[in-house]
Amino acid sequence: MLTGIARAQVAVAGIIGALAVAAGAYAVHGLGAVRDAHAVGLWQTASQYQLMHAAAVVAVALGGDRLPPRLAALAGWLFLLGCLLFGGALYGLGWWGPSALGAVAPLGGTSFILGWLLLGVAALRARR
Repeated sequence: MLTGIARAQVAVAGIIGALAVAAGAYAVHGLGAVRDAHAVGLWQTASQYQLMHAAAVVAVALGGDRLPPRLAALAGWLFLLGCLLFGGALYGLGWWGPSALGAVAPLGGTSFILGWLLLGVAALRARR
């Protein structure tokens, strides 16, 4: 049974996952007609990271009853924040070119890293 927080995270992860698939498909089938290969690569990278972390959020939410709830929830939110910051920055860089968005991508990457570290801590603190 999903808690309210886990249900919200899975709902957001579903939206982010669907957007990742759509962005990846567009990168492969349409973006190359209006942008260069570097932009296509940025979009592919963004969609891959976005999709893998959307799946991680679902896994954390579904397995969250086995982990300390606050740590699991925070790890999930950090993954989702990383999807927005990292993915959003790469999509923007691929579409508009170099800009201040380049400074946002590392914040998203840091959010991903912190989420994974927090997930590890949650596993170590989980009841046996």
